[in-house]
Amino acid sequence: MTARAVRKARTLPPLQVAAHVDLEKYMGTWYEIGRYPLASEDGCTEAQATYTLRPDGHVQVINQCLKNGEIKDVRGTAKVVDPTTNAKLKVTFFWPFKGDYWIMKVGPEQEGIGYRYALVGHPYRETLWILAREASLPQETLDELLTLAQQQGYEDLDRMVWRNDGTH
Repeated sequence: MTARAVRKARTLPPLQVAAHVDLEKYMGTWYEIGRYPLASEDGCTEAQATYTLRPDGHVQVINQCLKNGEIKDVRGTAKVVDPTTNAKLKVTFFWPFKGDYWIMKVGPEQEGIGYRYALVGHPYRETLWILAREASLPQETLDELLTLAQQQGYEDLDRMVWRNDGTH
């Protein structure tokens, strides 16, 4: 965590998460509609993540994107750290490093696919993702999610990196 993030964390209220996330409805493939810039995703386009619930209750995570004309992927594991809500997870891609993955909002359910969209963040506002089951979202939904992010203390939303396939 950067010194700036530590200072910011001291002044921000706790990040509010979804009241309850049904993990079964969260599983499946998500398209990354927008995100805060991440070094690990530099040069990536058409990013998506696939989540699979394992028998031990952990979640298998496969992130992939198109980079320099090739599909790149990274695999990890997520563990629920707040079983009351199922909205706070710790994700590990490279042991021993773990990252916070807090689900702030999930969209309405759609039969056969689970939740339609999700807003995911970090308690220190270091990361932010807008995810959807399809490669785009209506502008009204995007505006709602960005407003919620701002209300939760996310600044500089102009720095969002949007899906590079022409949709958002």
